[in-house]
Amino acid sequence: MSENNLLSPNSAPHSDVERIKRESNYLRGTLAETLEDRITGSIPDDDNRLMKFHGSYMQDDRDLRNERQKQKLEPAYQFMLRVRAPGGVVTPDQWLMMDRIAQKYANGTIRLTTRQSFQLHGVLKWNMKKTIREVNDALLSTLAACGDVNRNVMCNPNPYQSEVHGEVYEWASRLSEHLNPRTRAYHEIWLDGEKVLDSRDNDTEEEPIYGPVYLPRKFKIGIAVPPSNDVDVFSQDLGLVAIVEEGKLIGFNISVGGGMGMTHGDPNTYPQVGQVIGFCKPEQIIDVAEKTVTIQRDYGDRSVRKHARFKYTIDDRGIDWFIGELHNRLGWQLEAPRPYRFDHSGDRYGWVKGSNSKWHFTLFIQNGRVKDEDGYLLMTGLREIAKVHTGDFRLTPNQNLIIGNVTAKKKKQIEALIEEYGLTDGSRYTALRRNSMACVALPTCGLAMAESERYFPTLLEKIEPMLAEAGLQNEDIVIRMTGCPNGCARPALAEIAFIGKAPGKYNMYLGGGFAGERLNKLYKENIGEAEILESLKPIIAHYGKERKEGEHFGDFVIRAGYVKEVRSGQDFHS
Repeated sequence: MSENNLLSPNSAPHSDVERIKRESNYLRGTLAETLEDRITGSIPDDDNRLMKFHGSYMQDDRDLRNERQKQKLEPAYQFMLRVRAPGGVVTPDQWLMMDRIAQKYANGTIRLTTRQSFQLHGVLKWNMKKTIREVNDALLSTLAACGDVNRNVMCNPNPYQSEVHGEVYEWASRLSEHLNPRTRAYHEIWLDGEKVLDSRDNDTEEEPIYGPVYLPRKFKIGIAVPPSNDVDVFSQDLGLVAIVEEGKLIGFNISVGGGMGMTHGDPNTYPQVGQVIGFCKPEQIIDVAEKTVTIQRDYGDRSVRKHARFKYTIDDRGIDWFIGELHNRLGWQLEAPRPYRFDHSGDRYGWVKGSNSKWHFTLFIQNGRVKDEDGYLLMTGLREIAKVHTGDFRLTPNQNLIIGNVTAKKKKQIEALIEEYGLTDGSRYTALRRNSMACVALPTCGLAMAESERYFPTLLEKIEPMLAEAGLQNEDIVIRMTGCPNGCARPALAEIAFIGKAPGKYNMYLGGGFAGERLNKLYKENIGEAEILESLKPIIAHYGKERKEGEHFGDFVIRAGYVKEVRSGQDFHS
């Protein structure tokens, strides 16, 4: 970025998305009129950009594209709808609502995301308003689930530290609420102008935090509770590491500048891990978050969207510049970071008793897809559990589900339902599969270059015998796949990762940190299944024979020289 742009960050010509936001009248655009148009199942591009702020992306079924084109039909347009759940916590009634609308308006499945949100796929344009209305009737929302604003605030479900989790969850909820857009457009368009739990509303339309053009790009916040880094706190624009002493939450270490997205072939884009810059007390985090967001609002690149994420704002100017700007806006200074330690980024499966004497069952859900299949009625089983459950459900950052706060009285009943429907804690799978994640990709994601969710289980089936042969079937290895480099399953932090490059072709990365603290490195480019398996087999065998006591796979491949350690995002491609 030029020196002139450093001094005047938004003086360059703005991207067309900035025009759309500025002319939208606080995210209204022509959405209300567009939704009434029954001639087409699609919406204009300008309105589609605005739909993201309301929690939805227009997509089409790419499996049907060619056939529909031959028949001279428009693509099979549909919408993905994302439902926010701060910290991933919902009630049994809210779970039943998601189940009901998935059957009624979507494709009959629920997708649990890596940001602890719900996704519905296959919602038609004429059903969007009814769907969003039912979500809000259950006291959930789709507002700001996508778009150039703060997204769903993640937090560690931490069932074995329930008291701390409860406090962390409250801060996640408060952060989410504080950083929500203030526009009344959402209620006008989807809820016929009704005010739903919006005590901040007034007669003056304004966005005191975001301004009329909102942020240059999306912004993500996550709160981790050591020793678990399941939220991948260093992948967040703003990461908060809970500091617990003698069982009490005393504050948060602050990490800034993480982000996973990049573009193939463009070295100016790269994933990045956040940097820890200080510590603050719990009651100070809302001030820190707001001021951090406003710095990105004022200095983020509005001319080149690929360069608009917060990580580039910091990398262009330096961490010292950011800390100085933050302290100046706060009017006080962060303290020195406090000691902490992460030892894993995965979930603890099965039954765990919390400090409040209630029980929690973590269920393995492959790639977050909740649906019924032949021989495995996962969706039906969870529906029956929700009907009798008196606690909560918690969506984990690894796309799994915790049946939380089960009373001793209810535990036997829920155990019986788990057994009746064969719901699994993953113990019948390899440790590799339990540590796997994949994004949705084809057929619905418009960005996908290759398969991910549909293909990844097949690839794992072919890798697992190699692990068994090397005696590693019970070894935890973090493995992830995405259909494009946008980073939705946080692949750049995995010990083994595959990022889609073209149909059937992937870039293969090795060497991420087991606890999510280090980026991985490109090992082989643009390879198919045969070469993936051919490449992995000797490495896995080598690891099985020569690993040190307690040495994780990502550390081993660096020590053994397969890849070099990546110390910052700028090293990622080189």
